[in-house]
Amino acid sequence: METFYLTDVGKVRDHNEDSVIIVKNDNGEYLLAVADGMGGHKAGEVASSIAISHIGKRFRDLGSVGNKEDAINWIKEVVSEANVKIYHYTQDNPDSKGMGTTIVMALFTKEFLLFGNIGDSSGFVIKDGKLHKITTDHTLVNLLVKSGELTIEEAKNHPRKNVLMKALGAQNTVEMDVFDVETDVEGLFLCSDGLTNMLDYSQIERVLNEDLDIESKVKKLIYKSNNRGGNDNISIAYLINDLEVVDRDS
Repeated sequence: METFYLTDVGKVRDHNEDSVIIVKNDNGEYLLAVADGMGGHKAGEVASSIAISHIGKRFRDLGSVGNKEDAINWIKEVVSEANVKIYHYTQDNPDSKGMGTTIVMALFTKEFLLFGNIGDSSGFVIKDGKLHKITTDHTLVNLLVKSGELTIEEAKNHPRKNVLMKALGAQNTVEMDVFDVETDVEGLFLCSDGLTNMLDYSQIERVLNEDLDIESKVKKLIYKSNNRGGNDNISIAYLINDLEVVDRDS
């Protein structure tokens, strides 16, 4: 298993509101997470940091996430705890009102693979050299696409495409979407929208399929995003899978 993560401020923002982590626990299970914070007075970076720090610490403290049902419950529980922490911070610090963060997570074990998300940071699997998006964006334009009021092409350049319908810390309770995915994948790829707003999937795939080491691929993607304008913070968590696929029929 190879992993690498990196976050970059980009070319336009004066500070980085993203947080990112990859953790392996004592049982050989992997947690990847990316959070894209929002809010004035640098509150966005506080929100994303609270979320990633809490989730990472809770995972490190685990011997194992248990079976799939246990893991799903754990994901929902730790995200709910992080949400409460952020929400309480905004109550105690009025100047941070409106702060929140997206969160996208992947939990990878020998037996199962789970993704979870709130907001518009993206989680992908890589199969046959292609990116396959697993998560669903909680945005206004995505809602309008689903209802037939916008086409996918119209949504790409919509002036309100970054309006979130759901974020961590915005309310005192939040429900995370969890996705159960087959483990026979070549890799996992999580990123903030600072990457996907600058590069399309085919451009990302081209870099991931180059004959480079994992660190060079991630750095090249960030370089290319900045070259195209870098109008947001850019964060990536990337795992290359070399686990043997579990034969469920044996």
